[in-house]
Amino acid sequence: MLECGMSTRDQKALQKCATVLCKQMVVDEMLLQSLQTDGVLTENMAEGVMAQQTSQKRSWRLLLLLPKRGPKAFSSFCSALRDTEQQHLCDLLTQCPQTDLSESHRESLVHSPPLSTQEVIPAKRPRTLESMELSLDTDSPITTPVYACSHDFYLSHCQQSYKMNSSPRGLALVISNVAFDPCTAPELDLRKGGEVDDEVLRKVFTELDYIVTVQRNLTAQDMRLCIETFSRRPEHRTLDSCVVCLLSHGVDGAVYGTDGKQLQLDWVFGSFDNAHCPLLQNKPKMFFIQACRGEDMDCGVEQIDGPTRTCSPSCEQVDAGREGQGNTSLRQRADLSRPRIKLPQRSDMICGFASLKGQNICTAAMRNTKRGSWFVQDLNTVLRLQAKDTHLADILVQVNSRIKEREGHAPGTAHHRCKEMSEFTSSLCKDLFFFPKHL
Repeated sequence: MLECGMSTRDQKALQKCATVLCKQMVVDEMLLQSLQTDGVLTENMAEGVMAQQTSQKRSWRLLLLLPKRGPKAFSSFCSALRDTEQQHLCDLLTQCPQTDLSESHRESLVHSPPLSTQEVIPAKRPRTLESMELSLDTDSPITTPVYACSHDFYLSHCQQSYKMNSSPRGLALVISNVAFDPCTAPELDLRKGGEVDDEVLRKVFTELDYIVTVQRNLTAQDMRLCIETFSRRPEHRTLDSCVVCLLSHGVDGAVYGTDGKQLQLDWVFGSFDNAHCPLLQNKPKMFFIQACRGEDMDCGVEQIDGPTRTCSPSCEQVDAGREGQGNTSLRQRADLSRPRIKLPQRSDMICGFASLKGQNICTAAMRNTKRGSWFVQDLNTVLRLQAKDTHLADILVQVNSRIKEREGHAPGTAHHRCKEMSEFTSSLCKDLFFFPKHL
């Protein structure tokens, strides 16, 4: 049982900062897990917090619990904020004049990263279709290690899923266009925060045991050459999968090079199909596209029955191979007497898109100018927490669910209360588990 409640000074600090905490704090699995590890929250308490329907309600429920959870609850809460990249809220609490810190907690703050300055949101200005990608200040990407798959889980699922036990699991390519040529593409804005996305993807796929290559700021032709080279790499023969991530401004069916020219996504997918990339036949090919697919900004609609609003706790603005065929021919000529199994032209692919494409709507994607895009943040979170026992299609469903709950907070701009909806397409023929950290 916990000793007594939180000290009066710490309670006053929480009360004084409650409004800001409710608006800006991100209460997620990692923060609650940290508090559970310290014994501040029980499992039932954490579940009760996460059951709340909006970010503000989760924050408020947590703030009501903390004062009753013992004298160490305040210090543990501050540590949890730091661990989830919410240092600015930790500093807000610890620099409050009402706060009484223990000596050990004061010492730990000396080694904490400094408080970053708050970005000023510029006034709305006209944007063209080509530059349409929303960027918003919201919660930070989590950095908890990828959870390991258990041996029992692997044994019970490996037979009905794609083979995924090579080490490394495969090669991953991340192409991230952040800065665009002002001469050839003056309408394409700097994608502030895009460099955060490619680093987040590099880290999470490295932890999932991929060899990751990151390329930044490529023209459309350079993107094409890079993808062709990647699709022809001989290592694909012995590896079990591959990943391609494209981060840029975009329109329906294409993404932009830094020169303002378009690279067609259908060509990208075709570069990895069964004809053009035989080394990856029957192996899963994963694609993740962080780009706009049109100029429509999703302003959302009022829910008829349910909470009055959802909340995203910050401020926002907008974004928008053939080698190996010769060997195949040799094998075919060596065995003409036996009919070979045929494959469809394109199969075993899955692609997650940051934004929607429909008959009457193609939407913009949301990007945080400091901490990266909504889609990449949520993909990173779910991969780290759920890849241990969840196949990729269900992971992308969870990403959709998280993004559905997000809402821009930028009062006075056109992006206030803006929404986003991600989606994915799949021609996978089995479950795709990463089986992280299982050899």
